[in-house]
Amino acid sequence: MTMLQIRHKTTYRYRQPVSLGPHRLMLRPRESRELRLISSALKIEPQATVTFAHDVFGNSIATAHFNGVADTLTIDCVTQLTLDAVAWPIFDVAASAIFYPFHYAEDERTDLGALMFQQYADPTGRLRDWAWAFVRGAQTDTLALLKDLSVGVSAWINYQSREDEGVQSPVQTLDRGWGSCRDFAVLFVEAARCLGFGARIVSGYLHGAEPGTNGSADAGSTHAWAEIYVPGAGWITFDPTNRSFGGFNLIPVAVARDIRQAMPVAGSFVGASDAFIGMAVQVEVAALA
Repeated sequence: MTMLQIRHKTTYRYRQPVSLGPHRLMLRPRESRELRLISSALKIEPQATVTFAHDVFGNSIATAHFNGVADTLTIDCVTQLTLDAVAWPIFDVAASAIFYPFHYAEDERTDLGALMFQQYADPTGRLRDWAWAFVRGAQTDTLALLKDLSVGVSAWINYQSREDEGVQSPVQTLDRGWGSCRDFAVLFVEAARCLGFGARIVSGYLHGAEPGTNGSADAGSTHAWAEIYVPGAGWITFDPTNRSFGGFNLIPVAVARDIRQAMPVAGSFVGASDAFIGMAVQVEVAALA
């Protein structure tokens, strides 16, 4: 069992005081059998009224409401948790899904819904053809196929950290041959959906990584990966950026159909068009004694 402290601090600066609109915050890790929260403290300057809710995916959402104006906004969240995940998990895949292709049960298909459908255009079928190239025969071991697809992403695409917001489409990533952890995760999820899998994006933090590990310094050290639903085993974690399987070193904060639904901080302001100076993000993940 590992005890960790995560500090995620976001600072916005403006040339002159602006009126701050509501800000939507996704900073609280998702509790599970393997992840237990000890504490989570949120500090916001200027002072805000904060309400809490859960979205359709069960993610914890905090919404900050402001009065007055300010030239600086600081959102500082400190979380302590314990993580008890094994490095090499064994998944009990249902007999019906051991080999691909398989069919989800009717209830599973209904509940997976949009998680089975591509979210980005593939007009020429390039992504579809790329994904199907990993299917080796009429019957393929399901887990082996998903592992090959995850490794295939990092084999085809060069990792490149980028600080600009947004994500490349899967076709753009294939065309360019490079991308960030967000782009790797989106490409993997969309390719899996091409093959008929239910898949979702995960956003959170990476810990215990060796120096230089891909994604360890991307977008303020937040990280993105994926989960695929396999009958019997449930949601299985894949980190295509680092060719890893299982989530022993990953701390999920949000799951979503589309990565744009999992932004840690999103909000608005009312002011001059050139008022915004910039944003700084600082993420620290440290083991506690």
